[in-house]
Amino acid sequence: MSVLVVTGTGTGVGKTVVTAALAALAHAEGRRVAVLKPAQTGVGPDEPGDVDEVARLAGGVTTRELRRYPDPLAPERAAQRSGIAVVRPAEAAHAASELAETHDLVLIEGAGGLLVRFDGDGATLADVAWALSAPLLVVAQAGLGTLNPMALTAEVATARGLNVLGVVIGSWPAQPDLAALCNVTDLPVAAGAPLLGALPEGAGELDRAAFLTAARAGLSPWFGGDFDAERFHKGLST
Repeated sequence: MSVLVVTGTGTGVGKTVVTAALAALAHAEGRRVAVLKPAQTGVGPDEPGDVDEVARLAGGVTTRELRRYPDPLAPERAAQRSGIAVVRPAEAAHAASELAETHDLVLIEGAGGLLVRFDGDGATLADVAWALSAPLLVVAQAGLGTLNPMALTAEVATARGLNVLGVVIGSWPAQPDLAALCNVTDLPVAAGAPLLGALPEGAGELDRAAFLTAARAGLSPWFGGDFDAERFHKGLST
């Protein structure tokens, strides 16, 4: 794949860390990587945003942010309040296509979930993925309450003709509770797609070398890692 869209079941599920892990592995393989953030919200003009965090953790990647809104709101509402122009799907798709001309992998990180609105016409990240015929990687929480938003995300993606590549748990707790343990089996069922990784909680606080090690252990060989869902599940039951 040359373009991959990273979405989540909601806000705060670990999309940025997963995006950084994907970028770190691809960069370590010598691939040219670009990360596109169509809409960054809740960050001031001089504050680091999500793409800056990806660059800090992964290193050696091209980053591009199309629009930044100061209020921590959905992009449509944040744009209205700021007076800054909204992001249109065609603009995001065009930016991704341009980056794909000079990079081996373009990662598009969404804001919130798949159907968070970009503009008054109801455009979302799903429209960007559809315009690019790009697969989706869904980042989910580990614990109680994650299955329903996972199922809803997968259902709407399938209804819109999108390919859900798989699901990654964005922050796997050091001491998982019963719900998290069960969700290792249940999340792929809800997604209708395989579990392709589980990154440890606190991974975003690691230095670059340690983060690369965590990324390799926490992501599937599809992305250059060593994660094996069956082995991971067995390890939890021992």
